[in-house]
Amino acid sequence: MQGRCDWAGPDQIYLDYHDTEWGVPERDGRALWELLCLEGFQAGLSWITILKRREGIREAFEGFIPDIIAQWGSEDVARLMADKRIIRHQGKVEAMIGNARAYERIEAREGFAAWIWAHVGGRPLQNRFTSMAEVPAQTDISVRLSKNLKKEGFKFCGPTITYAFMQASGMVNDHLTGCPCHAAVARLG
Repeated sequence: MQGRCDWAGPDQIYLDYHDTEWGVPERDGRALWELLCLEGFQAGLSWITILKRREGIREAFEGFIPDIIAQWGSEDVARLMADKRIIRHQGKVEAMIGNARAYERIEAREGFAAWIWAHVGGRPLQNRFTSMAEVPAQTDISVRLSKNLKKEGFKFCGPTITYAFMQASGMVNDHLTGCPCHAAVARLG
């Protein structure tokens, strides 16, 4: 795709992710939770590492079904720490279990998707950046989302992680204006 955002590439898995997933508004609560978990796993690593391991992580974490993961304990943590398909970081694995419990509380109370999207007034923010140098690592909204997630019991959800999550989930359209995906994603908002 001519003119796509310059962060995407050159690996085909990265290009496909950019062209078909990144920035597309996601309204399913469970899918949003999965994206947030993957962003947490990415902390300190490159996103390509997560993309290459995403299917293995999905399998190891039972398809990211929060009801299942919320029941796990120390034996499950030990099992996962031996699983070469995932990012074997004990803090991140334990956070996934705690985050599943936090997700369930929000989902039961008001719906996770509604709660997440309320941070942007229910509609994607449409940025108009022309270069990656303009794209922030975090914003006031990502700081607020991070604080609110932490109040709910989430971990590995700092403001930089939450901004990356907002970009990935389409809460904000950060495709560069010269990228063909910018207009396509804006129409989905």
